[in-house]
Amino acid sequence: MKRTFVASVVLGAAMAGASALTGALAPARKTAAVQAPFDLETMIPRRFGHWRVDGTVAPVAPDATQQALIATLYDQTLARTYADADGRRVMLSIAYGADQSKQLQLHLPDVCYAAQGFDLVRDRKALLSTRYGSVPVKRLVGRRHARTEPVTYWVTMGDKAVTAGLGQKYQRFLYGLTGRIPDGMLVRVSTVGADEQGAWRAQDRFLNQLLDAMAPRDRTRLLGASTGKD
Repeated sequence: MKRTFVASVVLGAAMAGASALTGALAPARKTAAVQAPFDLETMIPRRFGHWRVDGTVAPVAPDATQQALIATLYDQTLARTYADADGRRVMLSIAYGADQSKQLQLHLPDVCYAAQGFDLVRDRKALLSTRYGSVPVKRLVGRRHARTEPVTYWVTMGDKAVTAGLGQKYQRFLYGLTGRIPDGMLVRVSTVGADEQGAWRAQDRFLNQLLDAMAPRDRTRLLGASTGKD
């Protein structure tokens, strides 16, 4: 009887300690709350290099269900199509969420395109080389009927560009250890056409010219502080 009582006390103490530790480690402070405010519409230039905003072509738009989810996940979104003098077009989408807790994580293009009826025929990791460091990106190719759309995107969590998926989880875990909730940004570009290698080159040129045209502080937001070096 005495032995059972002691075991119960030890078990109860262990459970209380675990509960207290869980509460202590639960993220509670948003990093976005101490950052300077910004606005995607003004942060991203409408004209740079040979590129100008073209309102005749729009990026893939989510359906009503996805739009409701996006409204919950994001504090700001931006969707534009740019064209150069030769008629080449690049679609740019950016989404920012101040709360990247597990329940409010970024909605990745892999899910978005599949939800819109695209078959993902290519899916690989790559590095985007810029003058400000290398950025871990993901390359997708979505196909729906006659439309083929190569996509490049990257994700930032807090102050770092990370690999989508596992990298996001690890970065969220590191922030959680300090009791903080990171913010996050998803930057996506895409083009329409079957020439995948040509699309990657065009998208890389577009992104590098965009980054060159941005103010240093804004560029750092887009790349993450640990990548966005001048």
